[in-house]
Amino acid sequence: MNHPAMNSATVPLLDDDTIAFGEEDNANKQFVHPYIVFFHLVFRCSAIIVYILCGWFSDSFIASFVLVILLLSADFWTVKNISGRLLVGLRWWNYVDDNGKSHWVFEARQSRVNRNESRLFWMGLTLCPLVWSTFFIFCLFGLKFKWMLLVLIALTLTGANLYGYIKCKFGAKESLKSATTEFMKQQIFQNAPAFMFSQPTPPNAGNTGVV
Repeated sequence: MNHPAMNSATVPLLDDDTIAFGEEDNANKQFVHPYIVFFHLVFRCSAIIVYILCGWFSDSFIASFVLVILLLSADFWTVKNISGRLLVGLRWWNYVDDNGKSHWVFEARQSRVNRNESRLFWMGLTLCPLVWSTFFIFCLFGLKFKWMLLVLIALTLTGANLYGYIKCKFGAKESLKSATTEFMKQQIFQNAPAFMFSQPTPPNAGNTGVV
């Protein structure tokens, strides 16, 4: 069942998102999609490594700029279209309706997710924007404005995926959260008078015999 967070239109996830018959225990394996996990991390980590070490291998800013942009673009496409829906069952995307209005859709698929894959997915998704934010601070105080442009592009691409998947994960749980909150409030208001006005029972109330 899909839960678009910002649009009433329901668009199903791709067919290969479902757990096939006989593979229900895949969530208990160490890794169900090892190659997807590898490519989820390799492009974004490679972009950071190339950015740090590019001055050691080449003096050309253009060559380093283009190489990092290519790695960031490959990372953005992979995370947005492949690793998000296969590793954690989330997908965000955009479409234009017949009236020319743009709609953003954030979907969450309720299924069993491998814990190791989910942990690596969110770790890579959150740590890399933090690293690029640190690079931005260094560029700002070091007055390295040409490198700051590259860092801003990296922050935009990695931050877009982070924002999209956070909307998918937490936006889809808004109805569940509100239902849980209402249930807890109802239980508290119903049981509070009973706790406040109930008379405590003496320890020996049922024992009338004399020793």
